[in-house]
Amino acid sequence: MITEAIILAGGMGTRLREAVPGVPKAMAPVASQPFLTYVINTLRMQGIRRFIFSLGYQSEMIREFLQQRYPTLDYVCVTEEEPLGTGGAIRLAMEQATTSHVLVANGDTLFRVNAETLEHVHLRNNADCTIALKPMQHFDRYGVVETDPSGRILSFREKKFYKTGMINGGIYVINVKSFLQHCAPGKFSFEIDYLERFTTELRFYGAVQDAYFIDIGIPADYEKAGRDLERVPLDLRQTSHWTLFLDRDGVINDERVGYYVLHWGEFIFSKGVLEVFRFL
Repeated sequence: MITEAIILAGGMGTRLREAVPGVPKAMAPVASQPFLTYVINTLRMQGIRRFIFSLGYQSEMIREFLQQRYPTLDYVCVTEEEPLGTGGAIRLAMEQATTSHVLVANGDTLFRVNAETLEHVHLRNNADCTIALKPMQHFDRYGVVETDPSGRILSFREKKFYKTGMINGGIYVINVKSFLQHCAPGKFSFEIDYLERFTTELRFYGAVQDAYFIDIGIPADYEKAGRDLERVPLDLRQTSHWTLFLDRDGVINDERVGYYVLHWGEFIFSKGVLEVFRFL
């Protein structure tokens, strides 16, 4: 399985500055949590076990957030000394990869894909890069990705108004060796200098995923994300017909990464858990 992911979280969020000043775009608060939280949690539920965070603007803010919120997460951070573009950021982060294929996601986009399906398309076609495609209607913020019946990508069409089409959902599975061979270190655009440049030369495939998708790059969609991801208040007093299931490591107690909890001396209740027990 694909178990390693690169998260691009170095963007400044220029178009969000009025709504969210002074923070990286991935750290914009959405429904009381940094947006990056939803990206990480979604990928963990899809089997991702190791993360490589590509940082830039206000990198220390994200480092501090990860240390506090995810103390047991297996991750490394790579920080650009100067802006490298999406391609250069991925290239720099990929030097830290430990697997043959990695998933790449944007820290300002939540696309709840089925990673197993994406991986299946990627490996079945021996692809250099597989893109999660999102079907959309009546849009002009994105270009359209054209594929042949087998799913092989033929072209990337420019941004304009489309009634229907498949857009690049910003989640990729990439063959690490192939990418490093074709892309030299430095500043470049992943979309223009890799995807569009090598469309006919390399094996690029699309996997259609009609799952929840939100890109918080503009204020309107940022506000929509806040509405979509708002938690429904939990009130168990409304019914007596419920059962509570509790998991252990990483849920009610701090997880020991790579090890099991073997005795009570290693068991530490996670912060707030006992208070939740009393409430329930």
